[in-house]
Amino acid sequence: MGCWNIGGQWGDVDDTTALETLNAAFDAGINFFDTADAYGIPPGRSEELVGRFLKGRREKILLATKVGNWARRAGHRLLYTDPLHVKLCCDASLYRLKTDVIDLYQCHIGDLEDPTVFLEAFEVLKTEGKIKAYGISTMQLPVLERFNRDGTCGACQLEYSLVNRKAESRGIFDYCHQNQIATIIRGPLAMGILSGKYTRDSEFKDTVRSGWNDGPAHEEFLRKLDIAERAEFLKTQERSMATAALQFVAAHPAVTVIIPGAKSPDQVRQNASAGEGSLSEEEILKVRQATADALQDS
Repeated sequence: MGCWNIGGQWGDVDDTTALETLNAAFDAGINFFDTADAYGIPPGRSEELVGRFLKGRREKILLATKVGNWARRAGHRLLYTDPLHVKLCCDASLYRLKTDVIDLYQCHIGDLEDPTVFLEAFEVLKTEGKIKAYGISTMQLPVLERFNRDGTCGACQLEYSLVNRKAESRGIFDYCHQNQIATIIRGPLAMGILSGKYTRDSEFKDTVRSGWNDGPAHEEFLRKLDIAERAEFLKTQERSMATAALQFVAAHPAVTVIIPGAKSPDQVRQNASAGEGSLSEEEILKVRQATADALQDS
């Protein structure tokens, strides 16, 4: 489960609903939870909620969080010019998460030029036992290659969905496979586009997607919506569009784990149900053929 949504940046979510959603995910068999220090209004709220949820079940959970974007959306992003900055952020995350160790700690700067500060900090944090493994969230292969310069990158978090297959065309999947780097797939529902809920007339009021309402971002929304509509034949009486979209992602051999977000117990249970089935090879081939001409790397 991706835990960005429960922090309030995707629309109001009260603490009770957020905790009910996390509990529903765990009850449905989900055991990998991904968050970040920057997620939530105010920043850190998502981690705090996950920390409350973890009580009494920490050993049954694989916990991932990120560092590098603290308060960026509020215009007060930290500079991270010294490993100490990363270490202090890790201590703050550990406090909010109410745990002694983070299973996977990730650099949250997708266009990182020089990874030295993060790599030095991560190695110290591993030695101190505060993190077990580390990785980076990026869609840029050169960034991933620089970050993995010592062969120590454990995971790459990247965006991949039925309407965004850049991880294939940019060679990121191939690189991760060749270097035994796990892939954590964010955006498998394309920020809701593949939920089947939105039309060309939809308006977005949350802080993350409000820019979709006009300009180039609106044109990109319409382009992805068109691709999604071409794949609607995957939807059946027994299978929702969201379920089909998650099963499409799960079918890729380079995918390690998928982290769809959710703001309610019903949403998270629907996401989890995608694991109960799969698309046929014929369906996967058909949807690739139906969407090939509309996909373009940018």
